[in-house]
Amino acid sequence: MTNRIKLIWDFRGQNASPIAEHHAKHLSEYVISEGLNNIICSTEQITPLHCIAFLVVEKELMTVLRENLKPHRGQIYTEI
Repeated sequence: MTNRIKLIWDFRGQNASPIAEHHAKHLSEYVISEGLNNIICSTEQITPLHCIAFLVVEKELMTVLRENLKPHRGQIYTEI
């Protein structure tokens, strides 16, 4: 089992959902342009006024991506 990290960008307010979707689009474009594999890119609604965009990456990539993409926070990712 590989250690994976969820890099998270938080968006709050009435427009949180469309902003998170737009941000996830740019994250997907970055993943493609960098030729990264085995990356999960998506959004999630936490509450009606709080949405996140996120990338799930291998732990080895976390430092470089954190420096390049400046996520708000991160957490260990566990698959359900």
